[in-house]
Parts: sequence; C-alpha cells; structure tokens
Amino acid sequence: MTRPDLTTRLGALTLKNSVTVASGTYGYGSEYSDFYDPARLGALFLKGLTLEPRPGNAPQRLVETPSGLMNAIGLQNVGYERFVSEKLPVLEGLDTVIIANLCGSAIEDYVELARRLAELDRIDAAELNISCPNVRHGGMAFGCLPQSAAQITQAVREVFPKPLIVKLSPNVTDIAEMARAVEGAGADALSVVNTFVGLAIDIRTRRPKLGNVTGGLSGPAIRPMAVRMVWQCAKAVQIPIVGQGGITTWRDAAEFLLAGASAVSIGTANFTNPMAPIEVIEGIEAWLAEQGCRSVQEVIGALEV
Repeated sequence: MTRPDLTTRLGALTLKNSVTVASGTYGYGSEYSDFYDPARLGALFLKGLTLEPRPGNAPQRLVETPSGLMNAIGLQNVGYERFVSEKLPVLEGLDTVIIANLCGSAIEDYVELARRLAELDRIDAAELNISCPNVRHGGMAFGCLPQSAAQITQAVREVFPKPLIVKLSPNVTDIAEMARAVEGAGADALSVVNTFVGLAIDIRTRRPKLGNVTGGLSGPAIRPMAVRMVWQCAKAVQIPIVGQGGITTWRDAAEFLLAGASAVSIGTANFTNPMAPIEVIEGIEAWLAEQGCRSVQEVIGALEV
C-alpha cells in the first residue's frame, strides 16, 4: 500500500509533514537532537526573539497544574546579535523549515527585528507573537483588539517579504474577528492559539505562586478550547492555520486537523515526552492509511457538523 502524502502548505511554505514544535518549548532547534533528528519535523518554531537580550521574569516562572503547566518566562532570550552569532549557525545544515518567533515591546521593535530577520537566508518565515501573556509591554497588548493586531501585522508585513504567521491570543472576546483582522492586514497564516491567562495561589503564604502573579496556561487542559478556536478561525478566514494547545498524542493532533488546521504544533508535551512529535508524525501516517487517505489534505477541515 502506498504511504500517505504528509506534506502540507502554509502559504508559500511547503512542510514535509504537518507536525511542528511550538515556540518556547523547543529552544533554538538543537536542544532535542539527542533524542531524534529535528529535520524529521515539518518545521521548527524557534524560541521567542527580541532585538535586545531579555533576562525574563523573576522566579517562580513555572507552576504545574492538573493536566497543564503555567509559565511566566517573560520572553527570556539572547537577543538578535547573539542569535545570529551563536544560534543560527547550528540551524544552517538542518533540512526543515525554520520559523523565527518575532517579539517586541513596541511596533518599532517588531518592525526593526523583522527587517533584520528578512535578510537571514536560513530564516524561512516569521511567527508574529502578539499574544504572549507574560510580559508587561508588547506581547498580548497588541493581540487583544482587532485594530491593534491589524496595525502591527501591516507594519511588519511592509518590511518582511517572507511568509508571515500571526500567533493569536485566546484571551479575546471573538477570535474569529481577530483572525479576519490580521488576514486583512497581510498575514499568510495563523497560529491558534497561545496560552490562556491563569492565576495560581499558594494558600499557605497567600501569595501568587508565579513571580509575575499571572501566567500562561498550556497543556491538555486547554485542548478542547483550542480545537474550538481553530474551528472558528478556519470558518472565518482563507489562510492556513497552525493548530496548537495541549497536543500530546496523534489523536489530539487529528482533532486539530479535522477542525481545519493545516499543521499542528507540539508544545508542553515536549517537556514530558521528548519523542512526542515523532510519535505524532507516525500516528498520523498510520491513521491516514487506516482511513484510506492518500494525503493529509483529505482530512484538513473535514469535521462534519
């Protein structure tokens, strides 16, 4: 029997399969190479990057919850210059799509970083992060209103000719409206969704468990909500979607594909099972064969309601 075709597209990008790894959970692309060859993945979404280095938030920055993980890392990263000199060379020979995660505190920061990233041959695309809930300036502030989301998308679009993926926040009233806004401003694809804002309290000290007070909730607990939001966005826009939020198995990933995602990202599961992305790739392939599908395209958006 012929093996199903796993290739998928995100705008002008062709991915060898639909499985990627979410920004902030996979470092700069080499951290998991002891477990498997990262080139087996459809794409790598790199750790969030800013123009200048960031130390991140004060501890505590991670808190476990039932069926999930709360984080308030605060976009800790090495900054653009060290990224180019130390991290980028490791990616040069890697045979998969490399997507930078673009962050900033002001529109001007995003635009300047996008301009510089556009000049790097090894960066195939950018994920515009306007949905991080753990920074006090920038981040989710740009992703809460359609007007501001469209404004920053358009500004980056003007200086970044490569594929542009906008990462949406779930912490909004109408995510479909947000999707339409950034599509209209020039986004080539969407990442749906980032983490949900949460609060964990130490009942003995009566203090927040996270140093940032609130943090972003990820993991299996958010998956049904993330799947619903992918479905809503898929009905609202014509551009492709990268679905993410609590995927731990191929069955989880299949839900996102059926809801309308052209690709999926594995996030928190990387911390508990480093082999999760490979298991998802193999599981999807077996599922497609069992379903008699010749291509993954046959199941994308195939939900019947």
